[in-house]
Amino acid sequence: MTSTNPRLKAAFEATRKARRTALIPYVTAGYPSRTITPALMHALVAAGADVIELGVPFSDPMADGPVIQQSSEVAIRGGTGLRQVLDMVAEFRQTNHTVPVVLMGYANPIEHMGQAAFVEAAAQAGVDGVLVVDYPPEEVHEFSALLAAAGIDLIFLLAPTSTDERIRKVAGVARGYVYYVSLKGVTGAGNIDTDDVARHVARIRQHVSIPVGVGFGIRDADSARRLSECADAVVIGSKLIQTMTAAADEALGQGLGTQQADKAAVTAAAGWLAGIRQALPDGGAATA
Repeated sequence: MTSTNPRLKAAFEATRKARRTALIPYVTAGYPSRTITPALMHALVAAGADVIELGVPFSDPMADGPVIQQSSEVAIRGGTGLRQVLDMVAEFRQTNHTVPVVLMGYANPIEHMGQAAFVEAAAQAGVDGVLVVDYPPEEVHEFSALLAAAGIDLIFLLAPTSTDERIRKVAGVARGYVYYVSLKGVTGAGNIDTDDVARHVARIRQHVSIPVGVGFGIRDADSARRLSECADAVVIGSKLIQTMTAAADEALGQGLGTQQADKAAVTAAAGWLAGIRQALPDGGAATA
């Protein structure tokens, strides 16, 4: 399926025309603090993000490694839940009307709110896509229809273990892009075999016509650049959050306050992401 969301469609059309790979950073909403997330999103856009994946904190993030789990725990302790995440998106949308925002998370908070209520609230906030880790493609047709009617794309993960049948099922409901998990296991683990990723991406392309993003395990400019040769987008999360954490910890260690630590985290994240953007082909041509 194609995209039903104009911002996601425009973002990938722009990168395709420019013959460059889209850059998609993942950050956990509410980390390192609840108030800093909209400013962080703007900073990532200025650093070259084409799409922002905003993680919805959840108490049992089974697909995430220790880095993102820890950030989710901090965000929950700080009072960030699904409604607060939607408020953050709405605040971001007050001044940015072009860069797509994709919520990534788990089914439980959505089910607690109610699918119809969530879709309505997400559309009002300015959400462009939703990736729900534990919604299987064969069970989301009603949810997919609600999202499509609201102009929000439903995005799916595919893994090295995904069968052709699974890929075909995802192809039948996915919109916007699909997210190929380049490693077996949880986020932030292991080293990437780029040749193996290229083979899997080629197999996925036999079944899906929408862009294919690759994530999990991208930790530096070199790995991002190598994966950009076969992917329409690279997704980076754990290393970005580690960079933020290190900067905030250093600031706190120097005796600075929480606000200064938050600002240090944002500055470090944007600086690191800008380096990734420059390492990608045509890296100076960000859509922001």
